[in-house]
Amino acid sequence: MKPVVVIGAVAAGMSAASVIRRTLPEQQVIVFGREPYISYGA
Repeated sequence: MKPVVVIGAVAAGMSAASVIRRTLPEQQVIVFGREPYISYGA
């Protein structure tokens, strides 16, 4: 499988990455962001 690339490490980007990880645990997910902090709030 090709990796899924998510652009943006704030709430929407990390939410999308989390959904992909939960539904397809074997899928590689790469997140790019320019934010100084990664959003990891529920």
